[in-house]
Parts: sequence; C-alpha cells; structure tokens
Amino acid sequence: MSDPDYELVYSDLPPKATPGKKAPGLGKALLRIEKKGRGGKSVTIIERLALSDDALKKVCKEFKQKCGTGGTVKDHHIEIQGDFREKLRPLLVLKGYKVSG
Repeated sequence: MSDPDYELVYSDLPPKATPGKKAPGLGKALLRIEKKGRGGKSVTIIERLALSDDALKKVCKEFKQKCGTGGTVKDHHIEIQGDFREKLRPLLVLKGYKVSG
C-alpha cells in the first residue's frame, strides 16, 4: 500500500511504547536562586537534571527532606523553598552531577 491515494486509517499493530520524558542536559546541573515574583521569598532552583519525571520527583522529595522545607517539580526543574544552595551543592555532587551556579 505505498500508493499515495491511500491513507492508513486503522492498524492492528500495538502503539509504540514511549519512554519517560527526559530533561535536556548532559549531567551538569544548574543551581540558582530566584526571588522575583515570589513576594520577596527565596526559592532555590535546580535545573538541567537529565532524569525522567518520576526520578525527578524522587530526587525532589529527598532534597526536601534533607533541607527540612517544602518544594515542588515544575517545568522539569526542582524548586526548593528557601536559599539552600550550599546544602544542595554537595548532594548533587554525590549524585554524580557537575554543579554550576
């Protein structure tokens, strides 16, 4: 059926399994702080972690427990409430990431 007049409407083949979404990055994490638009409160943001969504949520949970604060995963980056750059930097290095910022 390679005729251009025909269009595939139905297929009995199973759909291809798609792996978990991965973040852009090559093992170099970006650690930064942000205050803008947050009522003056600080948020530590960890970007460029090449992890699937599920793994990112597990890492976020671990970081929240280590820092004793709240946080979330948004747009494939981790947000930790407060300025915890110095506490998170060694944790990221132990996980095998090079940290900038």
